Amino acid sequence: MAGEGRGVLFLVGTPIGNLEDITLRALRVLRQVDLIAAEDTRRARKLLSRYDIHTPLISYHGHNERERAEALAREVEAGKLVALVSDAGMPGVSDPGFRAVEECSRRGLDVEVIPGPSSLTAALALSGLPLSRFRYEGFLPTSRAKRRSRLLNLLKEGEALVIYEAPHRILETLGDLAELAPRRRVVLAREMTKLHEEVLRGTAAELLQALGGGKPRGEFVLVVAPGGGTETPPLEELAEEVAALVRSGEPTREAVRAVAKRHGISQREVYRVWLEGKEGDQKGD
Repeated sequence: MAGEGRGVLFLVGTPIGNLEDITLRALRVLRQVDLIAAEDTRRARKLLSRYDIHTPLISYHGHNERERAEALAREVEAGKLVALVSDAGMPGVSDPGFRAVEECSRRGLDVEVIPGPSSLTAALALSGLPLSRFRYEGFLPTSRAKRRSRLLNLLKEGEALVIYEAPHRILETLGDLAELAPRRRVVLAREMTKLHEEVLRGTAAELLQALGGGKPRGEFVLVVAPGGGTETPPLEELAEEVAALVRSGEPTREAVRAVAKRHGISQREVYRVWLEGKEGDQKGD
């Protein structure tokens, strides 16, 4: 084993669903290390049990990562071989792990990666979209306003996007995409490599219809096709952006100019939308 005679931290990729998706090297390392640090020890035991591996386990998750990173580094410093695994896929990619790598690197200790499955690359391969360039976003903000603002900024770049989403927010995120980028193609990959794997393709509105409402289950990855970066937000959002600037003390003319420049549309159009929104509010009163 590499690093024999001195401590090593191994970052081990584990299956994202199907337990057969693990490399021979990963199995060898998991058998030979002195300790395995796992994001969820229950899920790790399921994998280890499948392959008759009995290496000691400790937890390493988002709530104890800072303290455990130092503890793992001390084990490696003492000459131990330590493996770090996440719930699924690669540690450190939208999962705990970077602090342990950072701490070991700071101390000049050896860190090795044992590549394995990744929902990111799996979804990209399944998408069938042109992906010479893409932006990995991970999870979007949970609040609606921040999520929509972030999506607007990402869509303006024009690159393909890879987004992870939780089942209780997938419909909201697709709804935002349907409004903000109605013509972009979207690929939704659900439960990849698992028994109920599903891949849906279409516009965001078509995917919403395909999911049929209710409470979708599973783990989702969205791949949004590259675009021209010209998507315009809904008109009411343009009006709200101007109104927010005006409320903060910005003169109307400057607020309109700023919003028009931000979205690449005419000041006349922005002013018209803002004026109509303002008149609508007054009628509502």
